[in-house]
Amino acid sequence: MNRLLFETTEIDPAGRVTFSGVRAEHVCRVLHGHVGQVLKTGEVNGLIGTSAIEAIECAETADPRVTVRVSHTERAPEPWIDLVLAPPRPRAYKRLLPQLVQMGVGKIYLLGAAKVEKMFWGATILTDEESRPLMIDALMQAGTTALPEIIKARSFRQFMATVPAQYTQRIVAHPNGGKGTGVQPSQERLLLAIGPEGGWTEDELAAFDAAGFARYDLGPRILRTDTAAIALMAQLDLLFHYKKPKGE
Repeated sequence: MNRLLFETTEIDPAGRVTFSGVRAEHVCRVLHGHVGQVLKTGEVNGLIGTSAIEAIECAETADPRVTVRVSHTERAPEPWIDLVLAPPRPRAYKRLLPQLVQMGVGKIYLLGAAKVEKMFWGATILTDEESRPLMIDALMQAGTTALPEIIKARSFRQFMATVPAQYTQRIVAHPNGGKGTGVQPSQERLLLAIGPEGGWTEDELAAFDAAGFARYDLGPRILRTDTAAIALMAQLDLLFHYKKPKGE
């Protein structure tokens, strides 16, 4: 945990939070917390800053308990990319979701592409009870606060008719699709579409082409969805945000 996060409902009117569980364990066992110690903290979907420990119980025989006074005045890093994802099997999606959060995804459109297995839509990982803790844990690792919005878009046709036009920069990933064609650095939120393993169908690709998506690929190898997603975002982050030092 690089930044402890609190839900809005945890912060009392005086700006104090008392917490136990995994976060308190981290403060006691990893940070060796003590009264007066200042921690990096933030509020889910809110500001970041610090919190000073006002009381702490770290007895070996009892659950740790910590009380802090928060001071959150800074804006957290904003998401820079939204993702259209033809979801893989639930187990792979559960493994991928925290990584997407850490990479800075703002919205995840789970798209009903032709190769998506129907059983996915009933998976428990789609429930808020299972996905939210995973995402918050990933936010604490990344040191930011913006909880991604997950949107189920089971109708491919309806999605393509309504959503892409909201974005000025649109990219579709596909094996041997053409690396970087039409991709230009931009300050606008990027929309990246990642298909199933093996890629989109020809009809789906034609729909992306018609909607103005630039094609992008990672070479001839067929990658698993969780591998491709992180590799693609790492490349695009470098392309969009890296500034060469003067003289290069």
